[in-house]
Amino acid sequence: MSHSPITDFLQVRRSVLARNMSAPGPDRATLETLLSIGVRVPDHGKLAPWRLVVIEGDERARLGAVAGEAYRHRHGDEKPELAQAASEQFMRAPCVVAVLAHPVAHPKIPRSEQVLSAGAVCMNLLTAAQSMGFAAQWLTGEAAYESRVAEMLGAETGDEIVGFIYIGSRTDAPSERPRPALDDVVRFGLDTEQ
Repeated sequence: MSHSPITDFLQVRRSVLARNMSAPGPDRATLETLLSIGVRVPDHGKLAPWRLVVIEGDERARLGAVAGEAYRHRHGDEKPELAQAASEQFMRAPCVVAVLAHPVAHPKIPRSEQVLSAGAVCMNLLTAAQSMGFAAQWLTGEAAYESRVAEMLGAETGDEIVGFIYIGSRTDAPSERPRPALDDVVRFGLDTEQ
């Protein structure tokens, strides 16, 4: 079996921590290419059960302020440094793409399948950004589960945030981390001893 540049890339793909990112991020044309790649995912029934919101510039601080306030509302003043971190989280990269699952009622296509399709959008965005030389990381955190953050992103009833994709330039190369041994996570064939 021969290897291609794509498989070579995928074998060493590694997220860069958002805290190790800086400007520049993708320009508008590059970002549109990334977003076009991002939505090329399995989508049973062609429902497009996802929405993407690009957050750049001052909007990162505006969304962070809402996330910080939601953190303080939930946890009080017990850890002000964490509330501050919640307020500043979207400033770590010049571009953040929020991916929302936007499932629609369908008699044959379950909600779970549509949410998984939105997760595939996150992975496509991550991989596409990294393949174009950008640093990228897929994060959630408490902000992904805050209704006020979702409302600010234009979420509708039933929508949920499946990830924030941080995109920028790397300030530090990521180190490799241990990966599970295939024997620990893969089985070939069915379990016949039942």
